[in-house]
Amino acid sequence: MQASSIHEVDSADDADLPRVALRVGSENLHEGSEGSFRHISPVTGRPQATVPLAGAHEVRLAVDSASAAAPVWRAQTPQARRDLLLRLAAAVDAHTDEFARINAIETGTPTGLGRMLVHGAKEWISYYAGWVDKLEGTVHNAVANTGTLAFSQPEPYGVVGIIFPWNNPIASIGMKVIPALAAGNTVVVKPSEMAPFAVEYFAQLCDEVGFPPGVLTVVPGTSEAGNALVLDPRVELISFTGGPETGRQILAACATQLKPTIMELGGKSPNIVFDDADLDRAAAQVIRSLGVLSGQACVFGSRILVQEAVYDEFVERLTRLADGMRAGDPADASTVLGPVISEQAQDRILGVIDRAIAGEGKLLSGGRKLEGDLSGGFYIAPTIIGEVDNDAEITQKETFGPVISVYRFAAEDEAIEIANSTAFGLGAYVQTADISRALRVSSRLKSGGVYINGGPSVMANLPFGGIGDSGFGREGARAGIEEYLRLKTVSVGSIV
Repeated sequence: MQASSIHEVDSADDADLPRVALRVGSENLHEGSEGSFRHISPVTGRPQATVPLAGAHEVRLAVDSASAAAPVWRAQTPQARRDLLLRLAAAVDAHTDEFARINAIETGTPTGLGRMLVHGAKEWISYYAGWVDKLEGTVHNAVANTGTLAFSQPEPYGVVGIIFPWNNPIASIGMKVIPALAAGNTVVVKPSEMAPFAVEYFAQLCDEVGFPPGVLTVVPGTSEAGNALVLDPRVELISFTGGPETGRQILAACATQLKPTIMELGGKSPNIVFDDADLDRAAAQVIRSLGVLSGQACVFGSRILVQEAVYDEFVERLTRLADGMRAGDPADASTVLGPVISEQAQDRILGVIDRAIAGEGKLLSGGRKLEGDLSGGFYIAPTIIGEVDNDAEITQKETFGPVISVYRFAAEDEAIEIANSTAFGLGAYVQTADISRALRVSSRLKSGGVYINGGPSVMANLPFGGIGDSGFGREGARAGIEEYLRLKTVSVGSIV
């Protein structure tokens, strides 16, 4: 990426970021009908950029452009789309450090983790590039046997609207945007105004590697832009990542048009630690996930269920590791815990902690805003709360911060009952040396995915998604690209 694509946003600001545009086909608009958003650094608490906000007008222009480009993109040979995606994967890989730097500035993600996330996105792009020329139909009736011919073939929807939040935009690109494009759809993306910079940088790379105008349009904005995208009848599918309440609103709006959706919603994932588990490994995994995106991840294992016989021993390990986590500047290679996204989020999370303790939960570690050199940013000490009631807010609602709650259980059935006691069902984790128990328990957990002894949860070749309040639809693997395709049946009555 040339230096000219980066600009200094304000003489008082402390970071260079890509200049965000409302990308509608070949036009880049730097003003939006909904005004602008002043982006605040989660690291320093100071303003660092101004983001134009799309409204209904800009969304309509974006859909105009995507609609015009849809037949052109669909007509490209699979080989041409594949090769373009492979060039994009190489470009993303070559700009890993810049993506990580941008992520650190806009969301507070430590650069070490940021590089891993960008590598993951590159893998998703390469993976779905490999699927483009392998999307085959099925012959149902053979002429030799029936005298007729019937077959079905997968086809793209056309224009797809994609809405995702601020916590991990580069991963959302890989999980949502890429399979939609690989399937032959054009895409209108509405990223959060709180994290539009990595998406802007990605869009610039798409231009550089040769994506045709209108194939990918980007319109950062608030709920006004999201609502306009959902309600546009030319948008034939909505893919959404976010909270269940917003998901329900989108579903209600799509119902008026019978428009299909993919919903990746919240989670309150249990992590069950049996008394035969490798406690050091299990504790390290819990704390490592606590630091990933500062706990601002939907599949984060935030409820730790520990068998009675090892409860005290395991909690001691957790608190020692949590107290040793280094919070700091995301650009520092030794930082493992960054800030949460905003002061509002910080206040909300601290409120959840206070209410859990007031409700007889026992504070084992953290539970406070970090002060000193970090006082200007939105940092929260890694927090562990024990002896929590199963009906408590912290048990039943997603906290979305660096907070875990710990529960005791005596036997397997009790652990499963506790694990299944929320409305969510995105991920679940099991720690045990007994593979028979691990498989038995996994079959009884109400969850879209079960991850045993550190098994990976989000990879390009694994289906990922939830049940219940965690949504529906799958991202990753063949299922992830099939979500963006629909089957057409062709039946011929006679062959002359």
